[in-house]
Amino acid sequence: MELAAKLAGFLTAHAVWCVSDGGPLIPLMGFKTPDGKRQMHRFMTDRIEQGVREGQDRLSRNLEGATRAALIYDGFVTLPMGKVDALLVDIRDHSLPSCSLLMAVPYRPASSPQGFAVHRPKFLSFAGPEPDYQALGAAFFQGVDSHDKAAPVWSRHLDESL
Repeated sequence: MELAAKLAGFLTAHAVWCVSDGGPLIPLMGFKTPDGKRQMHRFMTDRIEQGVREGQDRLSRNLEGATRAALIYDGFVTLPMGKVDALLVDIRDHSLPSCSLLMAVPYRPASSPQGFAVHRPKFLSFAGPEPDYQALGAAFFQGVDSHDKAAPVWSRHLDESL
């Protein structure tokens, strides 16, 4: 699952970069094929919600035969202080045993009076053998740090208050 978390970290960093200037996030999915190639697909539809549904369907069906995949889309998460904007990160590892992880990366939109900020990721749910959350977090941030253009944006706007 760590390799899937690393892929998800890279893609989530890209998504943070996309929303950091106030633009919308087109739902995106990245995956590794059995031959080791990394591919990415954006779900451009008339409505963002439709793109999310298409991405969730494609992620579930795994038509590409991916070994691991992640879908990132914009949404909300409820934290102790209430409902906040978040990038939702749906991660799948198709190796045996297959497992999935749902994370949220809360953020403050660029339109906020305080400006854009990205907060610490939150693990929301896991299906499969009990994971090592510390190892998953480390792998996720290895992926974040591997994105040359997006990692500095994440670092510059990090707010660990949530």
